[in-house]
Amino acid sequence: MIKVKNHLGTIGITDRYLKTLVSKTAESCFGVADINRAGAVQGIEGFIKRRRAENFGVSIKHTPSGRPIIGLHISVAYGVNLNAIANSIIHKVEYVLESEAGVKPEKVNVFIDKMLG
Repeated sequence: MIKVKNHLGTIGITDRYLKTLVSKTAESCFGVADINRAGAVQGIEGFIKRRRAENFGVSIKHTPSGRPIIGLHISVAYGVNLNAIANSIIHKVEYVLESEAGVKPEKVNVFIDKMLG
């Protein structure tokens, strides 16, 4: 959980909210075909529950200073520029996190796992 202090008090932002925000932002980007499971835990959860969670494919780690490091696993459409898509997602996720949640991420890592044709 990230805590943001301002003149009104302290606001707590959960990792689940941040994961959902990042996932929805990435899904809206051009060229993104799907969000993939991030790691074994999400893979097993998806297999057992047989449904897709809204925070699917996103991992968040925190630095000692409290800033998040975002990991995002995606599939892209065939024929698109991978570098352009990755840079677009990075900039859009950083912008949305700063404008919607008031959180500046330390780093956003985009992992392109599959290319769908």
